[in-house]
Order: sequence, then structure tokens, then C-alpha cells
Amino acid sequence: MHFLAFAGAAFLIAMTPGVSSVVIVRETLRGGRRAGLAATLGNETGVLAWALAAAFGLTALLAASQLAYDVLRVGGALVLLAMGAQALWQARRPGVAPLGAAGAAEGPPEGRVRAGRAYLHGLATIAANPKAAVFALSFLPQFVPAGADVPLTLAAFALIWVAVDTLWYGAVVWFAGGARHLLSRPSVKRRLEQVSGAVLVAFGVRLITETR
Repeated sequence: MHFLAFAGAAFLIAMTPGVSSVVIVRETLRGGRRAGLAATLGNETGVLAWALAAAFGLTALLAASQLAYDVLRVGGALVLLAMGAQALWQARRPGVAPLGAAGAAEGPPEGRVRAGRAYLHGLATIAANPKAAVFALSFLPQFVPAGADVPLTLAAFALIWVAVDTLWYGAVVWFAGGARHLLSRPSVKRRLEQVSGAVLVAFGVRLITETR
């Protein structure tokens, strides 16, 4: 029952829109489902790392150290600001290629480069966010039953969390990829870049200005 309750809670958290959702949808619209899945895998690599760190008590050190927390917080904010600025710059460029137009002419090497970049974007989004670490530290232990092996149970929760996240974001990528060709006009692409860029910048500003 504890594992089912945790899976349900993880699903509700995955459905809540956040910066990871923005990055994954943006990468899908820019590079197709392959890029979207790569961004999802990058995001889940970071989620798994933070969850396992929480399972073995490593994130408690981050939560206890204001300096370490602030360094990671500022670094994560700069990553989001850079990604947002890049999106806004892409939106200002004249003659932006329609979504999907480049994909038809891309060969496998270009596709791999785009997927690799999307993976790194997804990883950076979650790995550089100290709030994800603190959240994992406070969220996972609530579901550990009395008398259970705490590290082992938390590690199992980490895997469940990643599985639930991957299923949800996989569905998001599938639907966003299907809508990609409907959003092929350059004016629509620019608007999407503007919106995603503004959201990423807003997340970055909030992260760099807020305190614990």
C-alpha cells in the first residue's frame, strides 16, 4: 500500500506544470519526439540522482549548508536564464525555419546532436535545482513504513518516481510531437519560443531571488 500511495503521489506531482514540463515540450516542438524523449531522459537522470542522494542522506548535507544551497541555487538560476535568453533570441531571429522543416532534411548525425543537446538541457534543468534536492529529502521519507529498511525503501521509491515521471512525460512528448506539424508556421514557432523563453526566465529570476 505504501508503494501504491507513493506512486499516486508521484503521478500527481508529475502532472503539475513546472520548468521540466516547459523544457521537455519545447525540445519536442523544436526537435521532434526523439529530442523530447532525450530531454525526458535527462530530466529523469537528475531526478534519480537527487532521489538516491536523499535515500542515502546526501541531500541532508545540502539542506543543512546555506552556502552549498545558495551556490547551487544561483548556478541553477543562471542555467534557466541562459536557456530562456536563448529561446527569446531564437524568437527574434528573422526567417526562423518552420517546426519540422529542418527535421525532414536532417540526417542521423544531426538528429543525434539535437537529441544530445536536449538530454543535457533536461539534465541541467533538474540537476542544478537545489529545491528538487530538498523536495526529495522531505517527500520520500513520508511514505516509508515503520520498521522498513529506510535506504532500501527510499531507493525503491526513487525508481518508482522515475518510472512514473517517464510515463507521464512520455505521453506529453507523444502528444506534443503530434501537434508539432500543426504548429509549423514561423509566426507560431516564434510565439512558442517567446512564451517558453519568458517562462524559463521567470523561473530563473524566481530561483535566484527567493530564499529558503
